[in-house]
Amino acid sequence: MSAVPRLPGTLAVPAEAATPVLARLPRSPGVWAQAWARLRKDRVGMVSLWVVAVFLLLVLLAQFGVIGAQWQAEVGEPFAPPTFVGAPQKVAEVAQAKAPPNVDLSDVDPLAPRYAEWQARADKVKTVVAVRSPTLPFGGDRIGRDVLAKTIKGAQVSILVGIAAALLATLIGTILGAVAGYFGGKLGDFLEWVYNVFTSVPYILLIFALAAVFKSGPLAKTFANGITPVVIILGAVGWTGIYRLVRAEYIKHRSREYVRAAEAIGAGHLACMFGHILPNISHVVLVQLSLHVVAFIKAEVILSFLGLGVPIDMVSWGTMLSEAQTELVLGKWWQLTAATVFMATFVTAFALLTDALRDAMDPKLR
Repeated sequence: MSAVPRLPGTLAVPAEAATPVLARLPRSPGVWAQAWARLRKDRVGMVSLWVVAVFLLLVLLAQFGVIGAQWQAEVGEPFAPPTFVGAPQKVAEVAQAKAPPNVDLSDVDPLAPRYAEWQARADKVKTVVAVRSPTLPFGGDRIGRDVLAKTIKGAQVSILVGIAAALLATLIGTILGAVAGYFGGKLGDFLEWVYNVFTSVPYILLIFALAAVFKSGPLAKTFANGITPVVIILGAVGWTGIYRLVRAEYIKHRSREYVRAAEAIGAGHLACMFGHILPNISHVVLVQLSLHVVAFIKAEVILSFLGLGVPIDMVSWGTMLSEAQTELVLGKWWQLTAATVFMATFVTAFALLTDALRDAMDPKLR
C-alpha cells in the first residue's frame, strides 16, 4: 500500500485513505458562479434582466415572423387613433343626391333603358372590400399601418443593430487592447498608430464616409439589403474607446502577482490574457458594451433619418421617429410616443442591468 509523502515529524497517510478526504473538501465557486449569486441579490438588476429578456424574446419572435410580420398591412384607417382614445366622430353628410321619382330619362339619355341591365351584371361581380378598423391598440400611421406591429418590428431591427454593432466593436477593441497592453513593444506601438489614425478623423465624418461607400460605392451590390452595412460601419468606428480602456487595464494587470503566479506554473500567453486578466477587467468591458449599445441605437436613428441607415423596405425606431416628425405637426402623437417609450424602456433596463453586472463582477467588491 502506497503512502502519501509526509513531512518530517508527521505520520504517513495511505493514499487510498487521503483520496476520499480530498474529495470531500469544499470547492471554491468560480468567478461566474459568484457573480450570478451576487446578481440574484440585486432586485433592480433582476427586474432589468427580466425586461431585457422580454425585449430579446420579442426580437427573436419577430425575427422568425411570429409577431410583427404583417407590419406593412393597412389594417386601419389613416391616422387611426389608439383604442383608449376612441374613434373620431365623423361629420354626417348634409344632403344626398336623389333622382326625382317617375322621371323618364329615355328622351334625355338614349342609353338609360340599359342602365338596369348593366347594374344587374355589376351586382353579380363579387368584390372584396377590406374593412379597416377605426381604431388600433397603439394607433395607425398615415396609411393605416398598425403602430404596435411597426414598433415591435422596429425593435427587432434597432436592437439587433445596436447589440451586433456593440459586440463587434467590443470584440475588436478588447482583442486589440489586450494584445497591445499585454505584449507592448513594437506590436503595441503599431496598434497605437492604428488607434491614432482612426481617432484623428472626426467620428461623424468617418461614419458618413463608410456609409457612402456601402450605399453607392464598390460594396453597394454586395451589401444592398439588410442591416449588415450599418453593423459593420458602427463596429468599425466604435472600437477605439474600448481599445484604450482595455489596453490601460492590461498594462496595469500585466505585472501583478496573480499573473506572475500563473506564468510560473506554466500558463501560456492566451491563458493569462483571457483566462486570468480578462475576468478581472470584465466589468470595464461590460460597461463599455452597454454604453455602445445605447450609442449605436442612437446612431442608427441618425443614419436612418438621413437615409444612410436601414433600407427603405425595413422599419426601425429611427425610421419611425423620422415619420413621426410630420405626423406630430398634424397632432398625431401616437407613433412618436410608441417608438420613444419602447426605446427608452429597453435602453434604461439595459443600462441598469449592466450596472448590476459591473457590481457583481467587480473584483474589488468580492
